[in-house]
Amino acid sequence: MLLQKSLVYSLRKMAQSELVCVADFELYLKQGLSVVDYGYYTDGADGEQTLRDNVKAFLRYRLRPRCLRDVSHRVTRTSILGHNIEFPVGVSPTASHGVIHKDGEKATARAAASTGTVMILSMFANTSIEDVAASVPQETLLFMQLNILVDRKMTENIIKRVIASGRYKALVVTVDQPCSGKIQSRKKSTLPARLSLPQLVSPGESSLSAWINGNIFDPAFTWADIKWLHGLTSLPIILKGILTAECAKMAASLGVAGILVSNHGGRQLDGVAATIDSLSEVVEAVKGSNVEVYLDGGVRKGTDVLKALAMGARAVFIGRPALWGLAYNGEAGVKNVLDILKDEFSLAMALTGCSSVAEITPDLVKASPLSNL
Repeated sequence: MLLQKSLVYSLRKMAQSELVCVADFELYLKQGLSVVDYGYYTDGADGEQTLRDNVKAFLRYRLRPRCLRDVSHRVTRTSILGHNIEFPVGVSPTASHGVIHKDGEKATARAAASTGTVMILSMFANTSIEDVAASVPQETLLFMQLNILVDRKMTENIIKRVIASGRYKALVVTVDQPCSGKIQSRKKSTLPARLSLPQLVSPGESSLSAWINGNIFDPAFTWADIKWLHGLTSLPIILKGILTAECAKMAASLGVAGILVSNHGGRQLDGVAATIDSLSEVVEAVKGSNVEVYLDGGVRKGTDVLKALAMGARAVFIGRPALWGLAYNGEAGVKNVLDILKDEFSLAMALTGCSSVAEITPDLVKASPLSNL
């Protein structure tokens, strides 16, 4: 047994030396899960056009470096809603980390804490709001993701728990899921018996598909309900899932603090634009307001981060890559992924002549004529 553990440890250390980019971690997710569960975390909607395009779309933009600037010292720090983070990459909400690793969302939160960035906890986490908060230092920046449920009382109870914990600094409200999209998976993932969805009161059902692909989401949730949310909490509200200028303007008029430009990782409506292609119009729509704009979807490299910031995002978030790191080695694996992105981002800053995040400006990026990428 000791020999076996030693061999696994040695292989892991050898593998780590070969993990040179974020994409290298994806293999570990496939190795650690059943075919069905792997499909749940990786598949997209319908023909998966948007899923693929989220990554490829970054190739449509080229960097315009500035030369002969002092980049001997670079500062990657920035802030979100007035809270400092060490670099502009956070962890997006994704469901059921406990399926991937025994420490679940605690491991992911600790990795975010140790790298000095923000984690958005999914409402469909396998770890409770309270336990995630207790697992990380007091200064860790945590946000809470929320779907509006048909059972509004259940939604209100979740918000009350978030407020009572005193640890979550914003609500991230998903607005692109009035019902669940058609995922390509042909088999339904089932939550292991040892796990639960503690944010949801007595679901009486262990099937992930019954919850996420069912009718628990409120299709009657509208712009008018943003006022209802403001009435429930003084926490800043970020709307996740906006892709157009029209929706961005409406969000700003209703007093939201932020917009997370997102297409749900290509898991909702196939055929919508990649998030990086949608970013500029959202940024332009809220110009002059205090609304901060973020992006998730397709971020795989430090240059992706730099491009998004140059195009107006205050920060970006990663979903699937964090899960890849979690599958590789729990907390340490997620930290590996975040550290790689931080190092690549810092290098990209140097090579484009930026010594601080404030120096990342729109003139650093131009659209590529190779529009068929």
